[in-house]
Amino acid sequence: MSDQHQGSCLCGSVQFDICGSFEHFFLCHCTRCQKNSGSAHAANLFATGATLTWTRGQDDVRHFQLPDTRHARAFCQHCGSALPNTQMDGTLLVVPAGSLDSQVPIQPKAHILCTNRASWDHDLEHIPHYDNLPG
Repeated sequence: MSDQHQGSCLCGSVQFDICGSFEHFFLCHCTRCQKNSGSAHAANLFATGATLTWTRGQDDVRHFQLPDTRHARAFCQHCGSALPNTQMDGTLLVVPAGSLDSQVPIQPKAHILCTNRASWDHDLEHIPHYDNLPG
C-alpha cells in the first residue's frame, strides 16, 4: 500500500510530495537533534521505500552534513525550516514530522538517545495546557 504525503517550509518557498510509507517514527534526544530543533528532541519519520519529489523551491533547499558524522539535515534557505533529506547513500529518507502538511500517519515508536535528554524534559504532561497563548 502506498501513501501520499505533502509538506512545505514555514515561508512556503519549498513544497514537496512523498510517495510511500513510513516505517519508523522516533523522537531523538541526542544533543545534535536538540541543536537542530532548538527543542528537547527532533521528531523524524524514516522510510526506505518512499520517494521525495520537490514540487516547488528545490533551489532554496540547503543541506548540512556535520563533518566526520552521519548527522545531516536539509532546510529552507529563507526561513530555516527543517526539510526532508536522503541519507545512507540515498537509501533512507528522513522526514521531519513537522514539515508535513498532511497528517502524520503513524505514532512515534520510541524516544531514543535519552541519555542526553534535556534536564527540563520530564513530567511535561503535568504542566498547564492552553489552546491559545496564556493571558
